[in-house]
Amino acid sequence: MSKVIGFNNAIFWTDDTDILYCDFSNDDPNLKLDIKNGKAYVDAILTLCDGNSKPFLIDLSKTCGSFTISIVKLLARNPKLTNVKVSESYLIDTMGIKLLIAYYKKLYDPNTTFGIFKDKTLAKKFCQNIDNCINSNMLKLAE
Repeated sequence: MSKVIGFNNAIFWTDDTDILYCDFSNDDPNLKLDIKNGKAYVDAILTLCDGNSKPFLIDLSKTCGSFTISIVKLLARNPKLTNVKVSESYLIDTMGIKLLIAYYKKLYDPNTTFGIFKDKTLAKKFCQNIDNCINSNMLKLAE
């Protein structure tokens, strides 16, 4: 069953693939993600995950702009998000965004498995593979 929560520059949804999709769209390079919207995004993610861990597929290919260190810390270190986030797969279209993600992930969230892709099919496959690995390890633990 699909569930969707939308905002001005972002949409979050789940479907039968057990992936949480985050799609950001913004063409204003001066726009910064602020704490108020960041907290609303976190609430949307937690609502859609409904206590279940999921891989996140984050599409940044239609966005420009930036974010503050406080937003990065909110998203990377929020314990409620950490509990529902299995991995992060980023869909990008520029080298600059790739470098920025890699830098922030290394600095603020080195424990979450992530991949950076230019192809949506590969990004989705990454999420599915991570989810399959987690589920098969859980089955082994249950035996």
